[in-house]
Amino acid sequence: MNARLSDIAALAGVSEATVSRVLNGKAGVSTATRQAVVAAMDVLGYERPARLRERSAGLIGLITPELSNPIFPALAQVIEQVLTSRGYTPVLCTQTPGGSTEDQLTDLLVDRGVTGIIFVSGLHADSTADMDRYVKLSGRGVPFVMINGYTEKVSAPFVSTDDRAAMRLAVSHLVELGHERIGLAVGPRRFVPVLRKVEGFVQQMRTALPYTAEQAEKLVQHSLFTVEGGQAAANALLDKECTAIVCASDLMAFGAVRAARQRGLAVPADISVVGFDDSPLIVFADPPLTTLRQPVEAMGQAAVNALLEEIGGTPAPHAEYVFLPELVVRGSTAARIATGGRSRRR
Repeated sequence: MNARLSDIAALAGVSEATVSRVLNGKAGVSTATRQAVVAAMDVLGYERPARLRERSAGLIGLITPELSNPIFPALAQVIEQVLTSRGYTPVLCTQTPGGSTEDQLTDLLVDRGVTGIIFVSGLHADSTADMDRYVKLSGRGVPFVMINGYTEKVSAPFVSTDDRAAMRLAVSHLVELGHERIGLAVGPRRFVPVLRKVEGFVQQMRTALPYTAEQAEKLVQHSLFTVEGGQAAANALLDKECTAIVCASDLMAFGAVRAARQRGLAVPADISVVGFDDSPLIVFADPPLTTLRQPVEAMGQAAVNALLEEIGGTPAPHAEYVFLPELVVRGSTAARIATGGRSRRR
């Protein structure tokens, strides 16, 4: 039992004493903690004591990319809380470089008899990936829902942030501050959310400023969704004399701030920076980061609701549910100050 206590405690993120209190029905344990301990028991395959025999409605797999980008654990936390409150046991599977692939994790979950799967920013978001894997999964009778990334090739509910609207908000905000030379730092072009951000950016640059589509496209820099990727993209955009940069993630925005400072530029006095996500890392930003907030709570709730409707036999329409982001203005954006030392020519 000691070995079991340590295993359960480690998975639930609590002490062995807390696990013992839950197993023995002692008071002083919150409902959320009690649910976490019971969920850990289910995942590890331990039989619940008689007093805890209210069985889980089933295992639900949650497959996410790496967790270094804080938006993914934020989404996972919301989804796990909603699933647990609805009587299901969430099983979090994370892809890591050199580790299990999405296909391997999917097979593992199906072999363990999961009731359904939620994919977050998976291969469904890659416009070059083979979508037959999801058609085959559907044929195996496993309901699933996709978050952030849409394809007409897969018949399933999709939950997404409105990336085009996000770019309209960001560009409009910067134009109101007097910026005309605005750059976009985004991830690889093959991803659907990236393509949509580029579309929204180019459209708004054409609408709010005297840019052609071709001119606006030249101010788009593709890189990686990391601090280093943001730094590389920002350096390229600064070479193009941008006075403001919109980034596709908060991590990329941190990289953009780093690039500016390495050039002796101040944020926001010399260069304005906008992030994307409004992740928990925001509290460490200096200056506080203006960003586009993904509605994580609403999206996580919608994904679970759609999946449970699929499981219950009354499937939601196989369509995309799009959620509007929110522009959160903080200290990394400011009015453009015209200086004689920097050209503003296109």
